[in-house]
Amino acid sequence: MPQLSQKGISLPASPIRKLIAFADLAKRNGIDVLHLNIGQPDIKAPKEALQVVKESSLELLPYGPSQGTETYRSKLCEYYTKRGLSIVPENILVTSGASEAIYFTFSVLCDADEEVIIPEPSYANYNGFAAAANVKVVPIVSTFEDQFKLPDIEEIAAKIGSKTKAILICNPSNPTGYLYGPSEIEALGQLALKHDLFLIVDEVYREFVYDGAIHHSVLKNEDWRDHAIMIDSVSKRYSLCGARVGCIVSRNTHFLDVALKFAHLRLSPATYALMASEAALDAPQAYYDQVIEEYTHRRSVLIGALEKIQGVQISKPKGAFYCIVALPVEDAEDFSKFLLTDFSYQGATVMLAPASGFYSDPELGKNQVRIAFVLEAARLQQAATILKKGLEAYQNS
Repeated sequence: MPQLSQKGISLPASPIRKLIAFADLAKRNGIDVLHLNIGQPDIKAPKEALQVVKESSLELLPYGPSQGTETYRSKLCEYYTKRGLSIVPENILVTSGASEAIYFTFSVLCDADEEVIIPEPSYANYNGFAAAANVKVVPIVSTFEDQFKLPDIEEIAAKIGSKTKAILICNPSNPTGYLYGPSEIEALGQLALKHDLFLIVDEVYREFVYDGAIHHSVLKNEDWRDHAIMIDSVSKRYSLCGARVGCIVSRNTHFLDVALKFAHLRLSPATYALMASEAALDAPQAYYDQVIEEYTHRRSVLIGALEKIQGVQISKPKGAFYCIVALPVEDAEDFSKFLLTDFSYQGATVMLAPASGFYSDPELGKNQVRIAFVLEAARLQQAATILKKGLEAYQNS
């Protein structure tokens, strides 16, 4: 048999979808599976987004500009202006989701075996994108006990070597819900300047911040204009995950010129998806306010319910719609599989994302899971009950 590439074989499995076969089997057996494993919002997208596609009179779907249409990029600039960022269309390259944006960014910045420093636990697909681009991830571990705050800047500086090209964070964080504050962003920016590195910030969850906190973008500081790269997407903000429309935003024109070469290879963003994304930008502020109010309520319900389960510990998310939960088990992945294959309560069970997959070292986070509070409050309350009953059954098995 012809041999496959080691690069492909060694790509890490997604902890978010790793147990999907067991969930599918449970569903075929009539079990209602509550998905807490994936950041798929159930809140309706802005009506403007779907209406423009339904009412389209297009008779063919033509290629568009590789960087995205100027009308879409101009409307994105208006969106950013309202959030205190001075961006022009030339600063934006539209991509097929934030996923492609990250892959393009790694590919532009790094040659084979060069390095990107990433605080962990981190979005698991960063490791996959890095592996696909032959980039080495250098992890710096943040801890559950410190609620996943940024490690000391000296620890990060100690990881910088001759092959280091960038530092990457997600703000607010997937999977922890941690919100990096202005002082942390400033410290990272100054470190990038000192060592002539790029600072990449995935800001996909920028709208989802709680308790009166304010999101601080990496693009606010003009001193870092040649170093700062922002990743963004409509997926979570407007419940348009399937549109697969994201973007890279930077004031570094040379970086964007090279990134555009990669965009040329895939020709252009999808036409209908871009139309829906552009229309979503017309959503009124009331849409954002209602969405944040709903997620604030869900966060409160989930944390309140989990805190009542003996032996469970929760990281308190300041943003996004995830939290890391430490369970009173030795192997959270084995427990998560048990919930899908050997347990149900009143005809239902839950699917979790084992947190060890969000670390480079699989021995870390072994008793932790990531929970996405993307279901309505009643379903989250039900999920917490199932989790409690499941832990009791697992510990007695």
